[in-house]
Amino acid sequence: MAESGKNKTKSSSPSSGFLNRSFTMHASMAESKVHLFFKNPPPLSHNRAAPLSKFHNSMDSVKGKVKKLRSLFESKPSSSSSTLPSPKESSPKPVLRPTKSIGSGFINPTIRLPGTEDRIVVYLTSLRGIRRTFEDCYAVKMIFRGFRLWVDERDISMDAAYKKELQNILKVKNVTLPQVFIKGKYIGGADVIKSMFEMGELAKILDDFPRRQPGFACNACGDVRFVPCGNCSGSRKVFDDDEGSLKRCFECNENGLIRCPGCCD
Repeated sequence: MAESGKNKTKSSSPSSGFLNRSFTMHASMAESKVHLFFKNPPPLSHNRAAPLSKFHNSMDSVKGKVKKLRSLFESKPSSSSSTLPSPKESSPKPVLRPTKSIGSGFINPTIRLPGTEDRIVVYLTSLRGIRRTFEDCYAVKMIFRGFRLWVDERDISMDAAYKKELQNILKVKNVTLPQVFIKGKYIGGADVIKSMFEMGELAKILDDFPRRQPGFACNACGDVRFVPCGNCSGSRKVFDDDEGSLKRCFECNENGLIRCPGCCD
């Protein structure tokens, strides 16, 4: 038993010595690392200063941009305020073409339409081939209907003779539509009528004309201003008893239509 105890002490002594050596080695290594750390500490302040410097630089650049923007916005009112007239100075009022022409009466008093001194004549088209032209014609027609006035609408798509008539009056080959005559005097096109209507000048000119009942429409033509010819029934041909053949009807136009006798006489 004593020998076994001695053997155990002998066998345990080398292992305990190995552990003591490893522990002392690890302890010495840790002490050396701690000594080195405190002797030569890492440059923490430098690492923190780098992002701080970047942040300050970015803030300086933002402040510079803000100052530039402020200078731009502050300089604009100063330049514009110098150009604005003072309240005491009378600013020139814009003069539109219709008001200038209305001062002398009409747009061009030298152009006249004989035999229409008691009415409003509008040359227009009911075809929708050119959208802008149709919309202008429709707008002018609705303006006059809003005043509940009877208008002599001369549709050149229904009768080509009206186109030749307008060309002779204006002395131009290519005419634009619509064209308006009031009391036999030439007024202008759609832009002039719209401007006069918006400024109230058109209502002053139309005060002398009689008004119709609201919703009134011609029973014969429905305000189309044309009806089929009663002589040829719209066929444009009549039978000549003397010659025994068909001839051209001279009472209607190229479409076999005549002016409505109920509202255009």
